Amino acid sequence: MNTPTRATPPGIGPRVATQGAVPLPTIRQVSTLRDRRAFQQLPWSIYAQRDCARDPCWVPPLLAQERELLGWANWRGTRHPFYDHAEGITLLAQRDGRTVGRLAVLVNHIHVRKYNEQLGFFGFFECIDDVSVAQALFAAGESWLRDKGMTAVRGPVNPSLNYTCGLLVEGFDRPPCFLMTYNPPYYAALLEACGFVKSQDMYAYEMDEENLQALVVRYKRAVLAALAREDLVVRPLDPRKYHAEIQTYLGIYNQSLEGSWGFTPLQPDEARRIADDMRHVIVPRLALFAEIGGRPVGALLALLNYNQILRRLNGRLFPFGFLRVLKERKRITAVRAMAMTMIPGYEASGLSAVLLDRLVDAAAKWGGHIQSYEFSWVLESNERSRGTLERAGTRITGTYRIYDKAL
Repeated sequence: MNTPTRATPPGIGPRVATQGAVPLPTIRQVSTLRDRRAFQQLPWSIYAQRDCARDPCWVPPLLAQERELLGWANWRGTRHPFYDHAEGITLLAQRDGRTVGRLAVLVNHIHVRKYNEQLGFFGFFECIDDVSVAQALFAAGESWLRDKGMTAVRGPVNPSLNYTCGLLVEGFDRPPCFLMTYNPPYYAALLEACGFVKSQDMYAYEMDEENLQALVVRYKRAVLAALAREDLVVRPLDPRKYHAEIQTYLGIYNQSLEGSWGFTPLQPDEARRIADDMRHVIVPRLALFAEIGGRPVGALLALLNYNQILRRLNGRLFPFGFLRVLKERKRITAVRAMAMTMIPGYEASGLSAVLLDRLVDAAAKWGGHIQSYEFSWVLESNERSRGTLERAGTRITGTYRIYDKAL
């Protein structure tokens, strides 16, 4: 069997070499509105027509949000503030006029400066089950990264660890929770065939409502003792001070994750954009702060599993999808506890039990339908959090992998 030739970098022109009777794909950089549409519509041909039926676990991405995270300028000519400190390109793979793969590659200059390493990233990867297509995409993307001085590449991140990230490698039997990724099982084999190796796994842990209630009862005495401290206050987010509250939360988030594997802090403009995007998603009573002496030292942000609704919106939130979300969210049956964060010095203070106690109470009052809680994601190297969750009786329901490759 012939070996595929290396993909031509974007802008050079299409390749004409073939592998047997199957032509190698043409790789080009996304540059037109038509290219953008082809890039975004590819998942529908992969997930919505597999075996002549839509994959029941696939949740279509929100197209407007995806465009922003790809770094494409909107109609005002502005881009997502993540790209104030990053640059990237998006690539299409096409064969016989059909889009068969896509990829984004980028350089996050915050990461390069923080870690003093020439590490690029990839994300938004989708591909038919064809190694030659994946190899051609990555060859083109890696060529661009090398031209930027990068010596290695990591991913998938969409577009960083602060957003959706990781390739699902275990847990294909259920739809993902809100803001978690999903992909066909064969993607791991494609990446490995392209020379990628595991760098770190991330886990999603689940506990049903009954077991979490029992856990809270077990620690109730300790919780009540902690709440009896005159200087400890646990409170929900105040929607009247929404932006200030989100800035407080993100301040705790940045402090708590400093030193974590691969972490880069959110920049102020980026944090403001996230706050704007999350305004109608966050339920204030499910966003909790722990304060000691008036100083915020911990926070728990839990989000309703909106994917239970978004699966039916086919990628379009406006104009009517948003109204459907508001109407139906009281029926959502799962919560994702996406971040329980403590500033340094309070990680082992027991405040996590206090916050969980309040979360269970708040969820019970929300709609009466909450049946399960997902804690995600948790780094493989985060032994403290993993040990706490596993001792509490949670079970791993999804494993998400980050890959590295030397260039």
